[in-house]
Amino acid sequence: MIDLVIIGAGPAGLGAAISAAENGLEVYILDEFVKPGGRLLGQLHEEPDGKWVNGIAEAEKLYKRAIQLGVNIRCGVSVYDLMKLDQGWCVYTTDNVMECKCLLLATGASETPIPIPGWTLPGVMSIGAAQVMGNVHRVKPGKKGIIIGVNVLSAAIARELQLCGVHIESILLPQPNLLSGDAANPEKMMESLLRLSHLAPSALIRFGGKWVSPKLGARLYPKNGFKMWDIPIQLRKSALEILGEKQVEGVRVAEITANGEVVSGTEKVVSVDFVCIAGGLAPLSELAAVAGCSFRFVPELGGHVPLHNEYMQTNLTGLYVAGNITGVESAKVARAQGTAAGLSIARELNALADHADEKIEAAIMEVMETRKNALIQFQPGIEEARKKLYSEFYETSEKASMI
Repeated sequence: MIDLVIIGAGPAGLGAAISAAENGLEVYILDEFVKPGGRLLGQLHEEPDGKWVNGIAEAEKLYKRAIQLGVNIRCGVSVYDLMKLDQGWCVYTTDNVMECKCLLLATGASETPIPIPGWTLPGVMSIGAAQVMGNVHRVKPGKKGIIIGVNVLSAAIARELQLCGVHIESILLPQPNLLSGDAANPEKMMESLLRLSHLAPSALIRFGGKWVSPKLGARLYPKNGFKMWDIPIQLRKSALEILGEKQVEGVRVAEITANGEVVSGTEKVVSVDFVCIAGGLAPLSELAAVAGCSFRFVPELGGHVPLHNEYMQTNLTGLYVAGNITGVESAKVARAQGTAAGLSIARELNALADHADEKIEAAIMEVMETRKNALIQFQPGIEEARKKLYSEFYETSEKASMI
């Protein structure tokens, strides 16, 4: 029986594999994509200190270290079922059936779609798909495009697409309706922008981000928006429909009030050849549900997440989670969580002999420090939400032990 099977070869999965293998465990990683690295593969950005982060290079470093330690990495393999055994887990894949003593789910996050009239036309894609096309496959999604959805992801990837030589006409909001929810609300999206203001190239935006309230900012926000990296971010304009016969030819847009209501008589058509829809991210937790994990709905973490503690243990023996399945955060946080999970698993399997508790506590502190120093937080209140989640985990465990 294998010591540890990890589902997901992103920063969390690779980080866990390395820390577990360094302590002598036999580790397998499974991933449905053709390359290891997960979302790291699409990342390319400049840090405030001027250093560039190349996600492909970072993924390669982790991959080489894992291989050096004897980790068996199998890509292009999907997992479709999990079963709890008396002494471990059974993992059903498209290749074979595997049994392991411990199982780690590091499946990451998925994009949340926002349905818009015309979104099935060729040339319409998620913002993440555009990122992969440009940064991984070196294929431009088009020459001139519009991004629908103002959030952390759209702002970051807009810059990456610009570096690929793609012209981004603007980033604007989706049409207000029941499905778009807060994503179409200028005030809510102003909150998101203010959390990113410290990264803006414009001194005016950086200054305003410290002092302007979301409500006031949405009302004072200019109709043509502010520019970041020469890309207009328009909170007072909405995409009503994507137009085209056989492919994207344009987007019908209109001005909206600070409350998100469409201003009649302001509609116009903007000519573009592709459209990206950015609805945000949510934990990819289907396999945790199949396994039988308990869940909690935590908006600050992106949605429903498996109940777990700081050691990345779930309420099921031998089952661990790490990375964005536990809540949407940066790749650096995911990797740190993976390290903590790998050490916790090594301790459970009696492979972490010397100073086991001290090593794991240091890894947990590293997760907290990485989160604290993160340049971008996808939602406010992440740290407080995690503390509450951990408390619920222990309260639930205590109740279960009393039954």
